[in-house]
Parts: sequence; C-alpha cells; structure tokens
Amino acid sequence: EVQLVESGGGLVQAGGSLRLSCAASGFTFDDFAIGWFGQAPGKEREGVSSISNSDGSTYYADAVMGRFTISSDNAKNTVYLQMSSLKPEDTAVYYCAATFRSIHAVRTIPAGYDYWGQGTQVTVSS
Repeated sequence: EVQLVESGGGLVQAGGSLRLSCAASGFTFDDFAIGWFGQAPGKEREGVSSISNSDGSTYYADAVMGRFTISSDNAKNTVYLQMSSLKPEDTAVYYCAATFRSIHAVRTIPAGYDYWGQGTQVTVSS
C-alpha cells in the first residue's frame, strides 16, 4: 500500500523558515517523482515544487523560486521542502504526492499525481 506522510508544518512569522518532510512507503521510491502542493482556504490546490527520484530533476512554481528548495534522500525514502523567506501568502495546507509518470510531463500539475498524503498546515503570520 502506497503511503505518504507529511510533517514539519506549523506557525511561523513572516521571513521565517520551515522544513517539510514527506516520508514515503509501499513503492519503489527511485521510480517515482514527488511533488509538493499547497491549498489555501477557498482556493484550488496548486503546485509548489517537484523532484524526480531517479535523476534529481526539479521544478518550482514561480512564486517560490529562490525561496523554497526541494531535495530527496533516497536512502530514507523521504523528500524535503525547505521553505525560507516565508510570506503570509504561503499560508496553506501542504500536501506531498507521488507519480510514476515522467516529471517532465507532469511537472507540478496536481492532476498528474496519483498518490497523496494527508497534508500539513503551514501558517505564516505577518
């Protein structure tokens, strides 16, 4: 059974940092790409960043470029999202998701991902 478990969310002041973790199990980690997505209240889920566990390719949404960094520890089957210079508009529930499709095809498009975690809340106060 595929499982994705997010952790690391919380309350932080604007300008602060958080590191989210996505622990994966139930599938061959190296064969999948993992994405991070954010969903703010009343808004659609949006892609934030993604990484291929096979070749390390990464994608970022324009809004987080230069502030967020995605990385993968294949030995731990875990993907991280380092979030820096956080802004109030980054407030959202953050989900990680996995896809067996090519990352170059799905990038950070939510419909391209097949398996989802339960999410972790990130709140940035001004």
